[in-house]
Amino acid sequence: MKFLDIGEVAEKSGIKPSALRYYEEAGLISSVSRHGLRRQFAPEVLLQLKLIAMGKSAGFSLGEIGGMFHRDGMPNLPRAVIHAKADEIDRKIRELVALRDTLRHVADCPAPSHMECPTFRRLVDMAGKRGARRGKWDKPKRAT
Repeated sequence: MKFLDIGEVAEKSGIKPSALRYYEEAGLISSVSRHGLRRQFAPEVLLQLKLIAMGKSAGFSLGEIGGMFHRDGMPNLPRAVIHAKADEIDRKIRELVALRDTLRHVADCPAPSHMECPTFRRLVDMAGKRGARRGKWDKPKRAT
């Protein structure tokens, strides 16, 4: 089996050698040997790095991603956790679509002032209620 040197892994994956060393230190990937001072990796590390990148894009922490690999580095993807993350992404998409629609309305509203636009005021009111319900905004502090 031909091993990949850390420079080759960095070149093929687009991930800096420093990040590869960090991933190894964190237990996400592992080198199989050294050639001089340079780490050597099995070719399967490229699949692992793609899965790590996908997990990061989905919003998983490195700790959560690390728990999705067996000791041998092969994926062990917990379906319930992945479903929950997909549901979280769906909620975020709905929020972003509503925000986009609000921004488009603000940009295109024919009212002389946005504060005179009933649709704008309704959208702002709805956004405020959603934010307060989810705990996004702290209560204002009283002056002392």
